[in-house]
Amino acid sequence: MDTRILVIDDDPEIRYLLSTSLQLEGYRVEALDSGEKALQQLVEKPRPSLMILDLVMPGLSGIETLRRLRELHRDMPVLVLSCQSTPNAIVEAIQSGASDYLVKPFEDSKLQNCISRLLAAHHALPGPAAGLPGGQPFIALNERMLKIQETIRRISGSDVPVFIHGESGVGKEVVARSIHELSNRREKRFLKINCAALPSELLESELFGYERGAFTGAVNSKPGKFQLADQGTIFLDEISEMSPALQAKLLQVLQDGQFSRLGGQTMTQVDVRVLAATNANPAEVLRNGSFRKDLYYRLTVVNIHVPPLRERRDELPALISHFLEKYAAQYERADLIPSPRMLAAMQQYDWPGNIRELENVIRR
Repeated sequence: MDTRILVIDDDPEIRYLLSTSLQLEGYRVEALDSGEKALQQLVEKPRPSLMILDLVMPGLSGIETLRRLRELHRDMPVLVLSCQSTPNAIVEAIQSGASDYLVKPFEDSKLQNCISRLLAAHHALPGPAAGLPGGQPFIALNERMLKIQETIRRISGSDVPVFIHGESGVGKEVVARSIHELSNRREKRFLKINCAALPSELLESELFGYERGAFTGAVNSKPGKFQLADQGTIFLDEISEMSPALQAKLLQVLQDGQFSRLGGQTMTQVDVRVLAATNANPAEVLRNGSFRKDLYYRLTVVNIHVPPLRERRDELPALISHFLEKYAAQYERADLIPSPRMLAAMQQYDWPGNIRELENVIRR
C-alpha cells in the first residue's frame, strides 16, 4: 500500500494514537501539530492521499486551514475530527471543504472504515463529462456546474445527507445518481420516490412499509423503500410536498436510523444515505411553515443548487450532441444533424422546462 496520510492535531497523544493505528493498517503517516505547518508542507511537498484534520487548534483553526487548503487542492479527501457533534458544527465543516466528519471519541474501526470509504470514492472519480450507467452524462462545462462537480467529488465518500434544489428538469436526479455512483454504496440499491406523486398515507407505506392488517387490503406485511435501500441510497424527490407527520418520521430516521412500519410497534434499524430534492424555493417553504426547519437543517449538511439551463447556455452544444447521439442510435437514424439556424434558435430560447424540455424537443 502506497497511501500517504497527513495527520494534523495539536494534541501529541492524539497524533501518536492516530499515527500508530494508521501505520498498523499499512499507511505511510506524517503528523504535524498546526494548520500553518500543514499548509506549508502542502506547498513544498507532493500532496498526501488524505488528510486528517482537527478542528480546534491554537493559531490557525481547523476551519481556516480547511478553507485555505481548498485553494491548493480542491478534491483531496479531508477527514475532520471534532469534539462538537452539533448540526451547525458539522454543516460548517462540510461547507468549508471537509469530505467527512468524525466526533471524538470514536472507535478505531469507525476511523478505518471512514478512511477506506474516502479513499475508494476518490479513486473512483470520473472526468468532467463522465456518464452514468443508463443515464444522462453529468456535463459540467461552466463555473457553477464545475463547482457542483467538485462538491460531489468531495462528499462522495461520506454518508452525510444532501439537499438538492432547482427548477424542474435541471438535472437534480443526475446529481443524486452521481453522488450514489461515486460512493461506497454504489454496489447497493439507489431507490427514488416522488413525494408529490402519492397521497400521504400511501407515501408512508411506500417509504416505511406496513404490517399485515394495518389497513383494509393489507393481507401481508410489506417492507418499505427505506428497508429495501438498507446499505444503499434513497432519493426523495419533491420532499417539500411531504406532509408534516411524515416529515417528523423522516427526521427520526435521520437522527436515529430507525422507524416503525405502518401498523407496527417494532423499530427497524437501517443504514441508508438520504438524498433529497425539491423544485420549491427553500426560503419560501420554510417561511410558510410547510417544511420543518429541523428537518431542513438535518438535510442541508450539503446544499446543492442546480442552476437552470438558461444560466448555463455554454453547455447546450454538449447536451444537444448527447441527445442527438442517444436518439440517433435508438431510432437508427444517421441524419440527425441540427442546422445552424436551429442551433442559433436553441441558444436564444430560454428553456423554461430546462434539460427535460431540451431532450423532448430533440426526441420529437
